[in-house]
Amino acid sequence: MLVKQRTISSAATLSGVGLHTGNKSNMTFKPAPPNYGVRFKRIDLENSPEIPADIDHVTDISRGTTIAKDGVDVHTVEHVLAAITGCEIDNIIVELDTNEPPVMDGSAKDYVRTLIHAGIVEQDEDRDYLVIEDTVHYHDEKGNVDIVALPLKNDFRITVMIDFQNPALGSQHSGLFNLQEEFAKEFAPARTFCFLKEVEMLIQNNLIKGGRIDNAVVIVDREFTDSEFKEYKKKIRLDDKVKLGTTGILNDTPLRFKNEPARHKLLDLLGDIALIGAPIKGQILAARPGHRSNVEFTKILRKLYLQKKAVKKYQMLKSSNGVLDIEDIMKILPHRYPFLLIDRILEIDKEANKITGLKNVSFNEPFFQGHFPIKPIMPGVLIVEAMAQCGGVLLMHAMEDSHKKMAFFTSMDNVKFKKQVVPGDQLIFEMEITTYRRGFCKMKGKAYKSYVGGELAAEGEFSIVVVDRPV
Repeated sequence: MLVKQRTISSAATLSGVGLHTGNKSNMTFKPAPPNYGVRFKRIDLENSPEIPADIDHVTDISRGTTIAKDGVDVHTVEHVLAAITGCEIDNIIVELDTNEPPVMDGSAKDYVRTLIHAGIVEQDEDRDYLVIEDTVHYHDEKGNVDIVALPLKNDFRITVMIDFQNPALGSQHSGLFNLQEEFAKEFAPARTFCFLKEVEMLIQNNLIKGGRIDNAVVIVDREFTDSEFKEYKKKIRLDDKVKLGTTGILNDTPLRFKNEPARHKLLDLLGDIALIGAPIKGQILAARPGHRSNVEFTKILRKLYLQKKAVKKYQMLKSSNGVLDIEDIMKILPHRYPFLLIDRILEIDKEANKITGLKNVSFNEPFFQGHFPIKPIMPGVLIVEAMAQCGGVLLMHAMEDSHKKMAFFTSMDNVKFKKQVVPGDQLIFEMEITTYRRGFCKMKGKAYKSYVGGELAAEGEFSIVVVDRPV
């Protein structure tokens, strides 16, 4: 698999109409720097707002996948994301002058052709993969959907099975085993499909305004007489020349592949799991997937990815000696035994006003004698105090006369305790100053149990006042 990140070498544009909105749409792919990711950019709006293509920004899955940020949205992004993923591109800007990419012929073929024409280039930074090390299983009882991620050493594969119990479709399956060799020719051309009975519902819901008989495969799933079909065509605004056909597909549209619907479902799934924000090393097996199940499964994988990323970060920090040891901390903070609750500062980012600290939780902590003898648990109030001390180091570290100052809580908000902290744990604190003015400071932070995958132990927002130390 690829080692280095990739982007495109030049800008490239394609135009058409949005499938659901019917809006005229010009879409331009542009190069992006390493670690930028995939972002959609609405150049038709003031300040050209960007929306990161990750699961945290998914707002609607009623028909396709919609992402949004601060009230700005982009609809039906899955085919574009599938093309970007299939071409193994990590960093790219997708500029749009409306709120939906052009549907083209209902597949990802034209997107892939445009990306290849733009040229794909390697970048200096390494790719950050989500490595599947244990089985991940999603099951939807109501929809009879199962999606599984399995470990697969240094490779990526994806297999999809569909079963709509329709004579024109039957039960189908398809598998992609090599992105570089198979995606562009075997999966990108697979078009979106729907059932004829769905068309009326979609129109009633103000969707498929840009839908045409040549940008979707429409499966006939009910019987009509000639006169009934003629009236039905008027009702759903079909061209009078469109015929019912004899193959079970409206207008007898020929399929590009015998199992084209299954291939398109694989394409959709590939686009939706791109919202993890990282490529996968593993194998995906999906039975009867749809956008709703894809998104729920992707949420699980995104959480796993962020946990693994946190572990890597903390392991990197732990492998260093940090920037401040306990003696340095004691020069900054007035706290002493038994109330000095941080052992080391691992990182200080002055520009971002952020700090990372560490506490080793030992069984010898005095508070464990009473909290509780039969089940030692670190009091939540002390976790919060340790977070505040870590933030206090950041606050005081920037002051020239910090030895003359002290910091006190004035309030705490949105404090939540997620996991119990017990002897043997190691706490990692991440604190950030959000505002500081005339001695009044607001900060927010999180405490992680690093040894179990960066699990969140506590979080909160704090208001602090800085005063002079008593002489």
